[in-house]
Amino acid sequence: MPESIPLLEVLRGAERYLADRGVESPRLNAEHLLAHTLGLKRMELYLQFDRPLGEAERAPLREMVKRRGAREPLQHVLGTAEFHGRTFACDKRGLVPRPETEQLVEIALEIAKTKTSPKILDIGTGSGVIAITLALEIPSAEIHAVDISPDALALAAENTARHELATRISFHPADLLPPGNTKFDLIAANLPYIPAGEIASLSPEVRHDPATALDGGPDGLDTIRRLVETAPDHLAPGGALLLEIGAGQGDAVNTLLREQRKFRDISVRSDYQNIPRFAVGFHG
Repeated sequence: MPESIPLLEVLRGAERYLADRGVESPRLNAEHLLAHTLGLKRMELYLQFDRPLGEAERAPLREMVKRRGAREPLQHVLGTAEFHGRTFACDKRGLVPRPETEQLVEIALEIAKTKTSPKILDIGTGSGVIAITLALEIPSAEIHAVDISPDALALAAENTARHELATRISFHPADLLPPGNTKFDLIAANLPYIPAGEIASLSPEVRHDPATALDGGPDGLDTIRRLVETAPDHLAPGGALLLEIGAGQGDAVNTLLREQRKFRDISVRSDYQNIPRFAVGFHG
C-alpha cells in the first residue's frame, strides 16, 4: 500500500466504492465524508486535489465510506444534519430531518408570528429540530415538545444544549399530548405516516430511522387520526394544528379535519415538488 495517495485519487476511489453499492450521488457523498475526515469545508477539497494523504488520514475515511456503502444514512455517518441553516446532532435515535420539514417550519413561523408570545407544541419532536428552530426564530415563544421515545428525547435534549436553549424548551415524555391543561396557539406535528405495508420497500437509508417514527398503521394515518381527534382540547381559540403528511394523503386528512367539526379554514398545502404535504386547520 502506498505511503501516501493524492487527495483526488482517494476521492475518486471512495466515489467508485459508493457507486458500486447503489448510493445516490456517490461523488457528493464521498466529498462530504472526506471533508469531514480532514476537518475541511467540502469546497476546500477542490483547492487541495494534489495534497498527499497518508494512512493515518485514509483509515478513518475508509471506515466511514464502508458505513455509507452499507447504506447507513450520510447524516448518521457524519453525526450531524443540516436543518434550516443550522447544524444538529443526528443518529439512529431520531428521524433524519428532511427538506420537506423545513417547509413545515416556514408554515409554522407564518402562523406563530401572528401572536405576540405564542405557545407552541411540537409533537413527535425526534431530534428536536422543529422545536429548536422555532425557539430560535421566535424568542418570545413558549415552546413545549413531546415524544414517546426516551432515546429521541435524549437526542433532542443534546441538540437543545448545543443551541443553548435548555431553559427555553420544555420536553415531555408522552404519547402525543403532554399532561396538563395548557392551550396552545400552534400544534405542529411530523408524525409517522408511512403505511405499514410500504415500509419494507423504503430505501435502506430511510429504514435506518426508528420504526416508531415511520409506521403509521395500515393506511398511514393511525397516529394522525388520533391527534386530529384530541388536539382541539389543547388548542386555544384560533389556534392551529399543522401536520406534515404523506404523498397521497391530502384528501383523507382534509376529510378527517372536516369531520371533526372543530376546525375551520382547513387547507392542504403542497411542498416544493408540488406534492400535497401539509394540512392546516384552525380551532374554533
